[in-house]
Amino acid sequence: MTRLHRGTYRYSSHKNQWTALRMRIREIAQTRVRYGYRKIRVLLNREGWGVRETLVQRLYQEEGLALKQRPKRRRRASEQRGERVQATEANQAWSLDFVADQLTEGQRFRALTIVDVFTRESLAIEVGQALKGTDVVNVLNRLRVARTI
Repeated sequence: MTRLHRGTYRYSSHKNQWTALRMRIREIAQTRVRYGYRKIRVLLNREGWGVRETLVQRLYQEEGLALKQRPKRRRRASEQRGERVQATEANQAWSLDFVADQLTEGQRFRALTIVDVFTRESLAIEVGQALKGTDVVNVLNRLRVARTI
């Protein structure tokens, strides 16, 4: 009678038992690019694999299938606004604002209002259905000539 060596008798295969699972994870990751290991595990369990999350995570990482990380946004140091210079005389600072409203017929209109900050005097009110940048420039030029800044 021939005896087997103890190492042969107790031999355990070193063949990777998860080869089929690795292939399936890779297939799913290629077809569904934005899926991470958690979603892939859900799909595998629906197919009947019955695998744990840790196993899928380990195989997913070993296959190099990690999702691309979005770059972190750099936070800027907050800047404190400087104090506003108070107007000490007329025509030193003007304030502009747009006001929008609607007539009873449903027609919309906008109004550009310009106010002197020091005197609180209304310098101009320009009204129109669509005020463009050129209209604002024209009103400011007209005021500049009239007020001789």
